[in-house]
Amino acid sequence: MKKSGRSQLFRETAAEFVGTMVLILFGCGVVAQVVAGGALTSPKGGLGDHDSISWAWGLGVTLGVYVAARLSGAHLNPAVTLSLAAFRGFPWAKVAPYFLAQTAGAFAAALLVRWNYTEVLARADPKHTFATQFVFSTLPGNGNAAAGVHEWGAFRDQVIGTALLLLLIFAITDALNTPPKANMAPFIIGLVVVAIGMAWGTNAGYAINPARDFGPRLASFITGYHTAWRDQWGNLYFWVPIAGPLIGGLIGGGFYKFVIQRWLPSAEPEPPGRVPEPDV
Repeated sequence: MKKSGRSQLFRETAAEFVGTMVLILFGCGVVAQVVAGGALTSPKGGLGDHDSISWAWGLGVTLGVYVAARLSGAHLNPAVTLSLAAFRGFPWAKVAPYFLAQTAGAFAAALLVRWNYTEVLARADPKHTFATQFVFSTLPGNGNAAAGVHEWGAFRDQVIGTALLLLLIFAITDALNTPPKANMAPFIIGLVVVAIGMAWGTNAGYAINPARDFGPRLASFITGYHTAWRDQWGNLYFWVPIAGPLIGGLIGGGFYKFVIQRWLPSAEPEPPGRVPEPDV
């Protein structure tokens, strides 16, 4: 029986909601464990273990993609959805519903993390300040004023980091290139996020995903973090991890399309490991 367009869209957005929720449960969960838990056990407090944060975010992406991929394509990120619409033929009519579903999934997951870590967050940071705001949303210099990063430096960082993410996602999922086999693409994309976290995490916390930042930021605001919309300098900051990734995603996707994809053969892709022979 053929499904209606409305029921199809509902299934797709439901998958985006759940997949993004899985991503944020692991991502915000690990930051809560490291930031809030570390503040209670370490005299210095602070992040403590940046690598575990990078790995958990990457694995969260992988697991979220495996949850949603069959139904929706598992974008889990408005920057991905927008870039796919601009360069890969994804229907523009579905862009806004996907955005809403991704943001709602991130919001719901952040509420669960906030609820589960209620006691630890209250002990580590009774006034709910920037010291633990970073559990939910990003800040310039990871909230460290000594880093000297302000909103425009963070904006630059988000454009570059998300451009790199979309360049690599387009390459990994391009059947005419040499994509991963045996359903390994979600794992490789997760590794991309780990690598970005390890290489591009200082200036702005590598949000690289508007839903990942705005949904948890809203959840933290309504649960006691009244400075959630601003950074440690007092400037409005919430727009940076929204605008930067959307622009960066278009740059990265466009770069791949016009610099790499245009030169790929239009026939069957080459087997992995084989060097394509030039056209005569």
